[in-house]
Amino acid sequence: MFRSLVLAIPLACFALSAKGHEFWIDPEQHLLEAGETVSAAIRVGQFYKGSSYSFVPPNFRRFDYALGDVVKPVPGTIGDRPAVTMPAPGEGLLILVHETTDQIVNYSEYQKFADFVTHKAAAWVLDEHTAKGLPTDKFREVYSRYAKSLIGVGDAAGEDRAFGLLTEIVALENPYTDDMSDGIDVRVLYDGAPRAGEQIEIFEKAADESVEVSTVTTDAEGRATIPVRPGYRYMLDSVVLREPSPELAASQDAIWESLWANLTFAVPE
Repeated sequence: MFRSLVLAIPLACFALSAKGHEFWIDPEQHLLEAGETVSAAIRVGQFYKGSSYSFVPPNFRRFDYALGDVVKPVPGTIGDRPAVTMPAPGEGLLILVHETTDQIVNYSEYQKFADFVTHKAAAWVLDEHTAKGLPTDKFREVYSRYAKSLIGVGDAAGEDRAFGLLTEIVALENPYTDDMSDGIDVRVLYDGAPRAGEQIEIFEKAADESVEVSTVTTDAEGRATIPVRPGYRYMLDSVVLREPSPELAASQDAIWESLWANLTFAVPE
């Protein structure tokens, strides 16, 4: 009984805190020497600032690290905070990959939902909501998160790639080894296909922790160039809004679904 309570409390707190906020993997350092410890928090918040959450397996479907061709589960014990503390498994581009379980938002005010989907450049949802005569109070949205983080270890050589997430942001360049003077190219995917004409929100964090926010739109191939500066950290966020499947809608009593893709990395001095 006690173990069940220990598991349930972090899950409930996570769901309450995540409403309309970004979810990201936040390494203590994005560049490490070979043999050093990888330490990274799971965070939920706004404007690239937020609370750290523990390693709780009931909260995620997948939590892996990839280095070269090797992909393995992130080692951890329930309750670990930060969620990632592991020896660097070798030199190269280390990629952390995280997929959450489904969570629920309960809306009691339509305007909050309208503000959210408008901010995420999905105002078409409001037209559909009205056209279908859906409720404007006391309705539910189901959501899940798909986060990645790029960490350079030693020579930091390597490439990001698609990991089969339902939605994800793929870096088409290595921010630790490639020329970033003209920005970093990325591609946004949904169900394996490029997301054309979709918004990517860019959070740029300086050394003094100040954050600037901007947006870009993907081209017909789902690509976009993110302007970057040396010495800054970056978080990219892109959200899919859709109707849930009939099975998910019935099991969660939800009328909309959001899928959040997130990518974090840094650009060296």
